Order: sequence, then C-alpha cells, then structure tokens
Amino acid sequence: MDNRQVAGTLLFTGAVEAILGIHLAEFFYPGYSVSMNVISDLGATCNGTCVIHQPSAIIFNTSVILLGLIMIAASYFIWREFHSAAIAWLFVLSGIGAIGVGVFPETAGMVHVVFSLITFLFGGLAAIAAHRLVKEPFSYFCVIMGAMTLAALVLYGSDIYLGLGPGGMERMIAYPVLLWGTGFGGYLMSS
Repeated sequence: MDNRQVAGTLLFTGAVEAILGIHLAEFFYPGYSVSMNVISDLGATCNGTCVIHQPSAIIFNTSVILLGLIMIAASYFIWREFHSAAIAWLFVLSGIGAIGVGVFPETAGMVHVVFSLITFLFGGLAAIAAHRLVKEPFSYFCVIMGAMTLAALVLYGSDIYLGLGPGGMERMIAYPVLLWGTGFGGYLMSS
C-alpha cells in the first residue's frame, strides 16, 4: 500500500471503531439516554458525584484513546502523501485531544472539557481543510461535515440544544466528523 492507502485505512478503521465503541458502551450503560447523557458519560458520569459503569467505561475510554493514536499515525501518512504540514497537524491535534478524552474522563473535570474541545475543534477544521486533498463532489462534503461539527460545537457551548438535549447536540458535533472520517478514509483507500 502507498501512503494514501495507509492513511485511508487508518482513518476508516479509527472512525469505525470509535462509532462502534460508542454504541457498544451505550448498550452496557444502565439507563443511558442519547438525548440526556453526553457521550463522555460513557467513560464516567459526573453530576455532583461521579459514577463509573463497567464495562462501558473501559470500552469507551479505550476506543477513544485508540482513535487518537490512529489519527496521529494517519497524520504521518497524510503528510507524506500530500506534503501539507497544516492538515497533518490538524489531525495530530485532534488525535491528542481524543487520547486526552480517554485518559482524563469526566472525573478530571475541566481537563476533560479542554481535551473534548481540542478533539472536536481540530477534527472539524481537519475535515474542512481536507477538501483541498479530494475531488468534487466529496470536497463539498468535507466542508459540510466539518462545518456541521463546528456549528454544533458553538451551539453546544452556548447551551442551545435545539430540542435534542445535551447528548443529542453533542452527537451533532461528533457524528459528522466521525462519519466524514469513514468517508475520507474510504476515498483515500480507493484512490
């Protein structure tokens, strides 16, 4: 495989395993609500006191750490293929954020919030920036999915949930960029 195919394989694998990890952790979390519980509750739920449900926590935290490591690895091959340090660094920063989310669950308080912000902000920016690396019409989807993540991040940060609840709005941040990662990975693998 060449650099493009390796990057694509890594990104596709990372996004798919993260999506599956989230859904599997939701399954094992008693009474979990995709509307009222944020995604990070799967790693540890802190509302005054902190509660950790197993095996949900180990599944979620491991999958998000693995996603971060895979993104960092993919950034190397993206840099080698496209010679864009800026885009590669967006992937690295988002990957570092994902690792931080898993290593520092909600029990870490503000540290967890900062790593979540880093993950989503730089993930959305990476999706938008990647439009330069692909052809139409997929280039349009890169911008749309990245913009959806960033717009939902602003709404979530403003406590505007559009009737989705905090968990639903957070999914509007995470899922566009994760689904974009599967598409971008598939695009690179097939190129």
